[in-house]
Amino acid sequence: MQTTKSQEAGWTTAAVARIVGYSTQQVRDLERLGVLPAAERTPNGYRRYEERHITALRAYRGLAAAIGPVPARQMMPALMQGTLEAAAEKIDDLHALLARSRDQVREASHGLHAVLADTAHVFDDHDSMSIGELAEALGVRSSALRHWEHEGLVNPDRISQSRTRRYTARAISEARIVAALRSGGHRIPPIARVLDQLREHGLTAEAQALLDERLSDLSRRSVALLGASGDLHALLNERQQTAVAH
Repeated sequence: MQTTKSQEAGWTTAAVARIVGYSTQQVRDLERLGVLPAAERTPNGYRRYEERHITALRAYRGLAAAIGPVPARQMMPALMQGTLEAAAEKIDDLHALLARSRDQVREASHGLHAVLADTAHVFDDHDSMSIGELAEALGVRSSALRHWEHEGLVNPDRISQSRTRRYTARAISEARIVAALRSGGHRIPPIARVLDQLREHGLTAEAQALLDERLSDLSRRSVALLGASGDLHALLNERQQTAVAH
């Protein structure tokens, strides 16, 4: 939605709320939290917002859609107060995180098919991993793998004398599925149900649907982050030009 009122005249809180699709209270709260610059006040005490405030709110909305409202509220003040280079680095890190998550889901999907195709035909014993190696490969803590084992999600082999965990091909594939779904916010019970279906019946419909849903969510978040990046660039570029002019 394009703004039409002159920047010199400014916008009321209610007008800004209508433009960005928030309530007036949300706009006030986001200003209080530093998500957008403080608005100037008229002689009678009313807030008057400018184009940069609308741009900041749009940037926040895109960022919230990409990484969640709470992280976005925490990140926005630092993005606006820092340099353009620092903001670009943070946004690049977020894009990289989404890309890694997407790769993780795709690996889980491949693992799903490998489980069904009998992973013994895909891997051999040389492809087994220790708990530390698997944790590093998945980007999780070793304690997470222990917890998943306790919940019956992943079942590593044990080396007889030392009782050291060793993850074979099937356990690795199952761990990839668990990691991908957990990173998408899925709870343990539905993941356990999916894995039970795979082990007992080879049912893949629910597991594949969950992974497809996760990929769609990551794509949506990537697009939202692109929009936020453009608004942040406009906001910071305007700030830099203003600083040079003064």
